Amino acid sequence: MKATGIVRRIDDLGRVVIPKEIRRTMRIREGDPLEIYTNSEGEVIFKKYSAISEMSENASYVAEIMHKIAGCPVAVFDKDHVVATAGVPKKEFAERRVSAQLEELMESRGQFFCPDGATNNFCPAEGVDRTATAAVPIITAGDVSGAVAFLSSEKSSTATDLQKSLVNAAAQFLSRQIEG
Repeated sequence: MKATGIVRRIDDLGRVVIPKEIRRTMRIREGDPLEIYTNSEGEVIFKKYSAISEMSENASYVAEIMHKIAGCPVAVFDKDHVVATAGVPKKEFAERRVSAQLEELMESRGQFFCPDGATNNFCPAEGVDRTATAAVPIITAGDVSGAVAFLSSEKSSTATDLQKSLVNAAAQFLSRQIEG
């Protein structure tokens, strides 16, 4: 564990303030759920909770099915990282952070579909040159939980009608899985 040198006191209601620098670095926003763990050394550990990460096996199945049907790569994201992929080397996307573009798309609850013949600059993951041809947020009980995206490939650089339908269906399916 990395020491920050920051000390905070617990107030009379049992609250502790997480410093702004840590919230910014860890992308913790107001209203974000945190899991609390303890260990045998007496440490209390806060971890960002991600419903999508909790069901990463289901997300992997969805990505595989989408890849098999549409024939192009797929990535599933929680609000911060890549959770599952299909059709691309796992190392290429493993634990990559969400790009500012995808984060903005999720926050605005928008959708991205690359039109035919357009120049595509929408990169959904940091540190990866591959662009998205389609991206849709996963909205669960009114909150954004993540996103699903088709990625460009040699065969496909624009969103087809099939991809648009599949990416929307996948986002809705994963949302329902989270809601239980």
